[in-house]
Amino acid sequence: MKQTTLEKVSLWLAEDRDSPAPFAELLERADIFKKTRDAQKAVLTPSDFGAISYDLRANLAARICAANNNPYLASFYSQKIAATNERSISQPDYFPVNSTEKLIVEFMDKVANNTQSVIPDDITQLQRAGIDDADIVRLCELNAFLAYQLRVAAGLASIADAGEAA
Repeated sequence: MKQTTLEKVSLWLAEDRDSPAPFAELLERADIFKKTRDAQKAVLTPSDFGAISYDLRANLAARICAANNNPYLASFYSQKIAATNERSISQPDYFPVNSTEKLIVEFMDKVANNTQSVIPDDITQLQRAGIDDADIVRLCELNAFLAYQLRVAAGLASIADAGEAA
């Protein structure tokens, strides 16, 4: 099956290796895409991950990408989840193991998919659940990066598709 432009661009953006750019114009901005991959590494596998584990980050990333109609990035992040993790937050039949996990997932969904409705009480609820401020910032950093990555992938794919149609 032929790879879609969105798939090519998404996987090229996310992969941490020197693979050929999906179209030549991207080579002119290689420095930006290297920084994008550095940012991805920083939010997904930081040296100080606090209480937000690598698996939880990958799970949340896969969930957000799936909700934003990028199954390629969702799959990419799902593959980062440790083999010992028996469930995936990104699956439609997901059920939280506890109220804190439920609150984190609801917060991340709201920030990713309904940003304008985020209110100060959303942060207060996380704090009351025992999530410290540094971890709340870590969650927001992950969400901000994914918003950027999803938009860049969609934009680049649109540009490439428009160029092919011309």
